[in-house]
Amino acid sequence: MKKFFLGFVLSTCWFVVHAQLDTAAYRTKAIEIQKKYAPDKRAIYFNLQIKGDSVKLESTSQLALKEFELVKPPSEKIKFSAVLLPAKSLNGFDYGVANLSVCNNRANPQHGAELMTQMLLGTPLRVLKKQGGFYLVQTPDGYLAWTDSGAIKLMDQKQYETWQKAEKVIFTSDYGHGFTTPDLNSKRVSDLVNGNILQLLGQEKDFLKVAYPDGRTAYLPKAQTSPYQQWVKRPNPSANAILATAQTLLGVPYLWGGTSIKGVDCSGFTKTAYFLNGIVIPRDASQQALVGDVVDVLEHDSISVAKCLKNLQPGDLLFFSAAKRRGVNGGKVSHTAIYMGNGEFIQSAGMVKINSLVPSAANYDAGQSTTLVGARRLLTEIGKPEITRIDHHDWYGKN
Repeated sequence: MKKFFLGFVLSTCWFVVHAQLDTAAYRTKAIEIQKKYAPDKRAIYFNLQIKGDSVKLESTSQLALKEFELVKPPSEKIKFSAVLLPAKSLNGFDYGVANLSVCNNRANPQHGAELMTQMLLGTPLRVLKKQGGFYLVQTPDGYLAWTDSGAIKLMDQKQYETWQKAEKVIFTSDYGHGFTTPDLNSKRVSDLVNGNILQLLGQEKDFLKVAYPDGRTAYLPKAQTSPYQQWVKRPNPSANAILATAQTLLGVPYLWGGTSIKGVDCSGFTKTAYFLNGIVIPRDASQQALVGDVVDVLEHDSISVAKCLKNLQPGDLLFFSAAKRRGVNGGKVSHTAIYMGNGEFIQSAGMVKINSLVPSAANYDAGQSTTLVGARRLLTEIGKPEITRIDHHDWYGKN
């Protein structure tokens, strides 16, 4: 009996070790495929799970999954699966709309996870999978992150298209509330921030009756709103429009992942200044640094104030790399700001504030200026990849 038991244990251990040795090859192959098809985890989901004799790859890239399937083992001892998202378990509810004034999107499906970005009420979403009380979602700028179930209203395609086609309004005051009746002294339904989008149901005196994505209704002061179609049909923004919006955020505190009047990080600030003027641009600074027309601002990898003053135009985005403080050139872009003219720029660093690239200026920011690594002009490139008018964006109901 002891010999039998010992033999059973040894054979079991051999199987486990053998399986683990086999799966190591899949991990190596997955790394190669990820570098090829999903190099930016903020834009393409790629999740390899290896547990014992089980190998599972989930991704939003069909090309990545196709290549991974080529290494499927001939042996049935290893459980192998390649899953294209959205997950079938969503049962067709793979659309959604942000349901809170400002929704928190995190790195992992946990409330304590890093805040990656935020989305405003009315933002259209693609829902990819559910884990616990969180959903993996993609926003119109292509950004992937996890948000809790209370932040979104799940929809199937028909419900989503109905929401897209509905008459809507956009909240245009910095901050405000929806009320239960057309009376500022009535109970509040929710807070609201600039850029929130709601369905229009009707009008009563100086108030509009609106509906939230989840069906709640409220009354808004009409003076704090704009008809949505009128708002998105505005001409392409000028530099003055971008800068006027940016300056409404002066003094707003820095918030890692923030994209609203409640708090913004550096790229959340630039993204919001453009979004509130009807333009969707990439979310993070390192992504924004890849779009638009390059503006020459450097001399031998260092800032040239003369070139900045000559070549930059108001509304251009500036990009900085903290690695330059360590003497490293070619480091990752880690900060961004909007150029205002005459050497000044507006940025979110501690709070939203105005600084200068010019060393003799009273508001000179040596800490950022010396780390300048590039600049891009977006305003002349609207309509090109990843610089999209809202009314030309499929997710918002392209007109």
